[in-house]
Amino acid sequence: MTVYHHYWQGEFVGDEEAGRRLAGLPAAVEDALASGLETETVLAACDALATALRDPGHPVHARLAPHLPEGEDPAVLVELGGLLGRRELTRKLRRELGSATPGRLNRADPRETVYEAWAPVGLVAHIAPGNAATVAPLSIVEGLLAGNVNVLKTSSADTLLTQHLMAELTALDPSGALAARIVVLRFPSSRQEWLGLMCAPADAVAVWGGEGAVEGVAAHVPAGCRLVEWGHRISFAYLTGDAWSDADTLDALAGDVCLHEQQACSSPQVVYLDTEDEDEVFAFAERFAAVLAARPPAAAAASGGEPDPVEDAEAAELTTTELVARLEEHLGLTRVFAAPDGSWRVMADTRSPLAASPLHRSVWVKPLPRKRLIATLRPMRRYLQTAGLAGGRTDIAELSRTVLAAGVTRVTPVGAMLESYAGEPHDGVYALQRYSRRVAVQADPARFATTACLDDLARPVVLPQPAGPLLGKEDVQEPGRQLARADAELYFRSGGSTGAPALSVFSYDDYDTQMHAAARGLLAAGYDPVGDRTANLFYCGAMYGSFISFFSVLERLGGVQLPLSAGPDHRATAQALIDHRADTLFGMPSYLWQLLHAEADALRAYGGLRKVFYGGEHFTEEQQRTLKDDFGIEVVRSITYGSTDLGPLGYQCTESSGGVHHLHADLHTMEILDLAEDRPVVPGETGRLVFTTHARRGQHLGRYVIGDLGRQVPGRCPCGRHSPRFELRGRSGDVMRVATYFLNHRRFLDLAGERGGHRGELQVRLDGTDARERLTVRVERAGATDPEWLREVFLAGYPELRSAVTEGLLDLVVEAVDGAALDRSPTSGKLLAVVDARR
Repeated sequence: MTVYHHYWQGEFVGDEEAGRRLAGLPAAVEDALASGLETETVLAACDALATALRDPGHPVHARLAPHLPEGEDPAVLVELGGLLGRRELTRKLRRELGSATPGRLNRADPRETVYEAWAPVGLVAHIAPGNAATVAPLSIVEGLLAGNVNVLKTSSADTLLTQHLMAELTALDPSGALAARIVVLRFPSSRQEWLGLMCAPADAVAVWGGEGAVEGVAAHVPAGCRLVEWGHRISFAYLTGDAWSDADTLDALAGDVCLHEQQACSSPQVVYLDTEDEDEVFAFAERFAAVLAARPPAAAAASGGEPDPVEDAEAAELTTTELVARLEEHLGLTRVFAAPDGSWRVMADTRSPLAASPLHRSVWVKPLPRKRLIATLRPMRRYLQTAGLAGGRTDIAELSRTVLAAGVTRVTPVGAMLESYAGEPHDGVYALQRYSRRVAVQADPARFATTACLDDLARPVVLPQPAGPLLGKEDVQEPGRQLARADAELYFRSGGSTGAPALSVFSYDDYDTQMHAAARGLLAAGYDPVGDRTANLFYCGAMYGSFISFFSVLERLGGVQLPLSAGPDHRATAQALIDHRADTLFGMPSYLWQLLHAEADALRAYGGLRKVFYGGEHFTEEQQRTLKDDFGIEVVRSITYGSTDLGPLGYQCTESSGGVHHLHADLHTMEILDLAEDRPVVPGETGRLVFTTHARRGQHLGRYVIGDLGRQVPGRCPCGRHSPRFELRGRSGDVMRVATYFLNHRRFLDLAGERGGHRGELQVRLDGTDARERLTVRVERAGATDPEWLREVFLAGYPELRSAVTEGLLDLVVEAVDGAALDRSPTSGKLLAVVDARR
């Protein structure tokens, strides 16, 4: 059977085909880069692969296990799965590139039309080591997270694990974008022609290995290409006087020495003591030798078998190093403590300069008073990596600064030298930054004042298509209560306007992502962070999120904010607006309407209000006309469309009106399903809005039926944005089953405003009587309100309502009331559109 050793953009190929394609590599790279790669595409595929790898019974795990190197523990696949999960990769993106979507051209400062992003360097050539099964695939994933095309060389002695891992990864991406960016070749380093062909078009070359490996590759790196060296490093432990006499410290140090037999760059090869006393060095070495002697062989401890044999060259180095050290005992320079079977050795040396250990539980012990630490270590700064410190709290703080100044890139406690954390820098740099470029676009402030993200005008966002069952509020409430502490950092309750208040839980990372999105949407709607002076008049308290969220939004925009919140003292609120020269109001329509009319004289006399951004409800066209005609307000727009569960979902642009919003397409995908069946509606028809959010940690909020109705708005918006548009058409709860008919609150609202000239609020109340049902339309009383005229308007303009009344199935009543008498949510202050008192 023919074995194809190379994986090229989605298929396995042989030597001849790989050689032919290598010659055309530049063109393949250009084709791949011409289409964008969304970070979410990488995260979704990696997370799916991680789930499979963590399950030993999964078919993917079973397919990959035969490709593990001989003697490799299958648990390495589970370990790899732990590194490829969404949580770990998202944290890595945030730490290294500052965002979970670092490739989008967002404003670096919301007050300026300067856009910055992390862009791929282009083609990254990876030269993988032959002694670490996980390094090669993880190196490719890092290249993908930065958006690059990746060509990787594995050793001719390696198995095809990386090739098959990448095949499994690309199979989980139906878009094909990942496959287009992955090439894995297996050939010996002696094949210089192939090495030259893969490096010649590269924009960065990442090399794993020692100085010889780096030098061999460097000869093929073209001028201007970034050479990223992941070379061998040396690490040491440093103990103060208090620490080296502590038994627990010695035991922890022995753990660092024995774990992985010192094969990791972070393993200690030298133990430095903060002393100049040679006797203390010899005494410590003897005590530490006894601790090492008590340790079982690592391989035997892990598997019950024999330790792995030491290679001939390594054995020779061990023997030579120990022999030389024993010879120098006669000069009083050294003292050697070693196991009879050669399984460990401690070599005390009175000379301070750093010396490499022959590994395999071989460790130097040397004196190094802290006053000479920088002078001694700095000559080796190119090779330094980890310093494991043991001492008092003040010692740790002082020594950390000193060893970092000497060239160390990483400081840990003794006993944790080989431990790492998600997003940790590697050898003093962030890998994703080495595989990226920081790019900027300066735009005309006048023409781009409302453009928060330049990519919105450049191309549509394509996220993985949603799948799975539809979810409702109850489906996410119980899982939300079971979240781990790391994912449950911020709690909000809904306003309860359509039922009992529900709890929503967020991580702070999720919240930050959502607030940045809402901030971009607010800029699109015409908010000016430089000129506007904003009063935040949303309701606050009782775990309600609106006030807090828009406080956060304004903070991220750098806008001037008066955090007043909604309150019953309208006079005091109006005076604060006047005293602090507020010109922009944030709040719920029902509250803003009450405030403006209660303090109409004072606010008209002030004449400084220019903008209103509202959320949670809608201003009717007649109400908006009143705001503009009576109060001089120039801009009335939705501040956002969203929910407590999912966060911001949509935003208005300066070309939007009424209920029309753009989708936050970088966070969510949207479906519009039939009212009665779980199928898509015909484009343009009204249906149930269903959202899948891709930016939520620890929770699956896919295909969430939010309870709102809407329709797709066809065509590209005149504002130029590619993000889909939809028009809100009310809530499912606004549709009432009354007297055998379905009636919609929105129809009453539209008729009252368009035909009846009503500009106030409107609420429908349903009651049951002995004879028939009663529908009461309660309208806010104004000077020209005529309930009987409005009743005629409703009957004339709403055929179903007219039939129900004519047939004697329904009593229709219209009554005018004070706005304060209308029923509202006690949490948010939101007007209850329908009050069903029949139940």
